[in-house]
Amino acid sequence: MIRLRQICLVAADRDTVVGHLESVFSVRTAFEDPGVATFGLHNAVIPVGGQFLEVVAPVREGTTAGRYLQRRGGDGGYMLIFQSDDQESHRARILSMGWRIVTDFESHGYRCMQVHPADSGGTFLEIDRQDPWDDWHPAGPRWRDHVDTRTATGFAQADIGCTDPAGVSARWGAAMDLPVTIGRNCGMQKVRPDGFCVRFTPAGPRGEGLDTVEVKVRDTDEVIERSLGRGLPVHDGAVTIGGVAFVPVQD
Repeated sequence: MIRLRQICLVAADRDTVVGHLESVFSVRTAFEDPGVATFGLHNAVIPVGGQFLEVVAPVREGTTAGRYLQRRGGDGGYMLIFQSDDQESHRARILSMGWRIVTDFESHGYRCMQVHPADSGGTFLEIDRQDPWDDWHPAGPRWRDHVDTRTATGFAQADIGCTDPAGVSARWGAAMDLPVTIGRNCGMQKVRPDGFCVRFTPAGPRGEGLDTVEVKVRDTDEVIERSLGRGLPVHDGAVTIGGVAFVPVQD
């Protein structure tokens, strides 16, 4: 099985974006990983039910995240991180396709496998392994103590803007060993890991990247009211935080 476990945003100002996410969705930061300093970053990892939102921000010049901010003209979605119970099969497929694995390490039952975005297309794709299955090393040792599902309970869908949606969706489907389907109402290519949907849409003026995330919530009106109360931009039922349109959908 393969499932969506974590969504990562990149921001110039980590704490501002984290503050908005915590306030709008009644969630709490569980962990700040000192290990990401190796990449010139600091981060915050926030549980959303049994899934996670991560916000990373550069703390020095010349980082991959900093270049991504420049390329997209500001904050935005950065990567989708999946968890598989058979990571080795995904690794074999990815290598057979000639893709580059840019991050590959193992720690505390967790193994990270991140693919170069020029190969996957759209945005960063990461497929990880975790033993035991319900643990999650990137969120720290006490993440369960910070879970708050009074408002948000998980993620439903993400939209990835692509210059070639058909081609990118085919590559992601092959890497994850999942079929690509066409949305009956939207006509967009979709790949569906367990309990989640990745939709591949035409890239907008900011270029390729993770643009939209649907969040399962208990009360969509409450989320919109909180967003407006913080002066955040709200349009067509979506609130923009960290350059990503978060769409609250009824759980």
